[in-house]
Amino acid sequence: MPRRTATMLASLLMLIALLCAGVLIPVPYAEMSPGPTYNTLGEHNGECVLQISGRKSCETTGGHLNMTTVRVTGSEYRMNLVEAVYGWLAHDDVVVPHSTLYPDDKTPDQVDQQNAEEFTQSQESAKVAALRALKKPVTAHVIVGAVQKGAPAQGKLHAGDVIKSVDGTAVREPDDVAKLVTKHKPGQKVVFSVVPAKNVAAAEKSGKQPTGEERVSITTTKADKGPTRAIVGIQAGVDYTFPFRIDIKLADVGGPSAGLMFALGIVDRLSPGDLTGGKFIAGTGTIDDKGTVGPIGGIEMKTIGARKAGARYFLTPKENCAAAAKDVPSGLRPVKVHTIDEALTALEKIRKGDTAGLPKCTTG
Repeated sequence: MPRRTATMLASLLMLIALLCAGVLIPVPYAEMSPGPTYNTLGEHNGECVLQISGRKSCETTGGHLNMTTVRVTGSEYRMNLVEAVYGWLAHDDVVVPHSTLYPDDKTPDQVDQQNAEEFTQSQESAKVAALRALKKPVTAHVIVGAVQKGAPAQGKLHAGDVIKSVDGTAVREPDDVAKLVTKHKPGQKVVFSVVPAKNVAAAEKSGKQPTGEERVSITTTKADKGPTRAIVGIQAGVDYTFPFRIDIKLADVGGPSAGLMFALGIVDRLSPGDLTGGKFIAGTGTIDDKGTVGPIGGIEMKTIGARKAGARYFLTPKENCAAAAKDVPSGLRPVKVHTIDEALTALEKIRKGDTAGLPKCTTG
């Protein structure tokens, strides 16, 4: 065989071997890509995304307030080298270390559970922020968030119970509970006045305040760790009673980043007219009970997904603005927001066509 032919054959075999290795050898990376968007003003799977008792339906004048998502490879999926290289070169995809999406210290089920809990919490915060922005009454309650297994409180207090007082002293913040319990020595009794969770659930359905207080006496025990202190084995949290029922019907979505768009959708549904003026607006951002908008991950993927869906404006958390501005999809305008009030002001400008003064996202 001529030397030149042998060299070409050897090179071809080497190339084939490298390609086979690239396909067969897994690498510790995962991929993020633009996910679907959902109009919080419209329907999903045949039902309104936002369902508010006694309020207008989700029929719109054509405007959009779309929440955005990021699609990620599954926890069990292992990319090969060829896929990783393609992802690095592709404009619409981002390749990240597998541990970024699925930390080594958590199982896939734990990651899914955390995402589900964050999504649920984002919905509750969105409701509170929206109603407060509209100056509608929202009542906060200190509740039993969780009961430790085997703790003195197990079987006596339950998740969702509203804690009215401890030893006759009213509680207004979750921290008040621990302060009052730790005034005791381990082995002493502490008396909780609570409204049972079942009463709270019944009140939510009727839109009324929960009633029916019960006194519960619990013998404290010593904390397992740290200095000697009395505990009953509960974690206190906060829950809210709304003047009417608000349900968010959107499954298969996780994480807290839809909070802002849910809040704006609720404001729209509870307000006369249309917040969007018929415009296609998308966005992202966490939101807390006070209406502060927080940063999220995957902003580049979300702007791409929003533009593909048809959005012309993108409400962007202040902390994500620099990243969003580095590579803005053609035809999309990022708008910087830090609170729900700023977002509502931006929507008013967009609705009126007064867009020259919209807060801009810059790379600086």
